[in-house]
Amino acid sequence: MFQTLSRLLRIVSVILRFRLDIFLPYSKLPWYCRYSFGLLSRLLKPSKSLSRGARLRLALETLGPIFVKFGQILSTRRDLLDDDVANELAKLQDQVPPFSSTQAVSIIEQALEQPIDEVFANFTNEPLASASIAQVHQATLHNGANVVVKVIRPKIEKTIRKDIALLYLLARIIRKISADGRRLKPVEVVQDYEYTVMDELDLMKEAANTTQLKRNFADSKLLYVPDIHWDYCRDNVMVVERIHGIPVADINALHQADVNMKTLAERGVEIFFSQVFEHSFFHADMHPGNIFVDASNPEAPKYIAIDCAIMGSLTDADKSYLARNLLAFFKRDYRLVAQLHVESGWVPKETPVHAFETAIRSVCEPMFAKPLKDISFGQVLIRLFQTARRFNMEVQPQLVLLEKTMLNIEGLGRQLYPDLDLWETAQPFIERWLSTQVGPARMIAEIKKQAPLWAGQLPQMPSLLFSALEKSQPSYELQLAQQKTLQTIQTNLKPKPAHFLIKTTGGIALLAAWFIGEPQPLQQLTNVELGQLALAAIGICLLVLKP
Repeated sequence: MFQTLSRLLRIVSVILRFRLDIFLPYSKLPWYCRYSFGLLSRLLKPSKSLSRGARLRLALETLGPIFVKFGQILSTRRDLLDDDVANELAKLQDQVPPFSSTQAVSIIEQALEQPIDEVFANFTNEPLASASIAQVHQATLHNGANVVVKVIRPKIEKTIRKDIALLYLLARIIRKISADGRRLKPVEVVQDYEYTVMDELDLMKEAANTTQLKRNFADSKLLYVPDIHWDYCRDNVMVVERIHGIPVADINALHQADVNMKTLAERGVEIFFSQVFEHSFFHADMHPGNIFVDASNPEAPKYIAIDCAIMGSLTDADKSYLARNLLAFFKRDYRLVAQLHVESGWVPKETPVHAFETAIRSVCEPMFAKPLKDISFGQVLIRLFQTARRFNMEVQPQLVLLEKTMLNIEGLGRQLYPDLDLWETAQPFIERWLSTQVGPARMIAEIKKQAPLWAGQLPQMPSLLFSALEKSQPSYELQLAQQKTLQTIQTNLKPKPAHFLIKTTGGIALLAAWFIGEPQPLQQLTNVELGQLALAAIGICLLVLKP
């Protein structure tokens, strides 16, 4: 409890020091809150001269690696943040001070239940790289394979859970006191961060993701994914093939290797769309630190991808709507864009399509003042989602990951080859993919996909058919009950002689009582004789009497 309180006080002091109260509706706060913030921030030497984005970035760096990681993820939520804040948060780096090699060796030996010398022929104590969640060391297996060993930081999960709890507390406070805070959905942002960072703590999951991505690009000329050494993988330790390549952000090295930059940029776009539309499994953390280039064939360079902790996936419906949205946007068919958002469930069904169409047109039409090659795919999605949010569009986590990845790929592609026309590269791919989703080819593909299931069920078909027919026939007891009911109905409907005689006699008696006396019986009702009443009563009883 004391540690939690101490950490909370530390966070509050950093907030005051960097004057992060600028993100609060300052004018709406009570006067005593405004004066308290002002007094405390002056005592703590605030950094008010910096921009608000820079102050937020420095505050997160001051609070440590978990908050740095949160800032990195927050920087991808450009649908929620203003550009100045998002651009500053994008400057956050993964490099943090490493933990000791003694601790790393101890974690590896505990996880693998073997001394380090028995596992590796050679192990480098100095870490190759260090990040907020883990660090990596170079090593060599006894079979001569060069590998890297990724080790989760000691006790990091406990620290993460404490900081996440505090982030939730701060998010709820912001949501409660600020209308802008409610719009930014701070609790949902923290929740997304929690899912992401907890996934990164499980290296078995990362190893499985890496293997799946490698299988998707088996024998590919576009992308290479390193091998996983499963015998040496645990929840907190992962051993993977060491790769050699040029960091994709090292433009000078790529030029020195005479790499065809146009081909490299176009292949990056092709890899991305292949992952999204063909595999439905895409690398969602493709920042430059996770991408290298194999320049052994400069005219046909090949990408190398590492760090598959964060992967995204889209359903068939999401892929279809996304592809059709992009095509409709570039054809300026805003009506179709609005309809697709409603049909997909991204906005409520009751959303007025005409009003939504008008809003999309007013936001997106100015973008077409630029040449088509200068229009950003990522910005298109951001603008569409920002507009849709005004119509109560819910946060779509799978689309957020996609948007983040698209921004990374697009920025990287244009850094490699500034004249890259992303639309010219992507349009044929999207149109080709959409054409495969309808027609005979799609039907044949679905039959092939379902054939193993049908083949497995085929031997059971006779018994299933017999069971269905048996269930469709009424049981013996039900048949007896139905026959008995029919007999009862027939019996009740069949006229009985005695019953007919009684009813007839009653009717005659009633008529006799009615017409005895004067020829105008209706006028004589007030002068009824006792005998007439008795005869009428007998007639009524005979009529209503059941046999």
